[in-house]
Amino acid sequence: MSTLTDALLTTEEVAKLLRVDPSTVRRWRTSRPVQGPPFIQMSERLTLYAPEDVRLWLSRRRVDPMAA
Repeated sequence: MSTLTDALLTTEEVAKLLRVDPSTVRRWRTSRPVQGPPFIQMSERLTLYAPEDVRLWLSRRRVDPMAA
């Protein structure tokens, strides 16, 4: 059986999914205002991301060249 945290992504998994370095995801998270997807700060050393939050964040960044 899967637990809730099994469905969440680590910083490294988000980076791999977005094809960027994990340090880029960390920089997005720590910049003010935050530039990356919403995150869950489990502890000082563990940050998790809900896949749906990452998908929604990504869709909001989509640029339609025909609309520009």
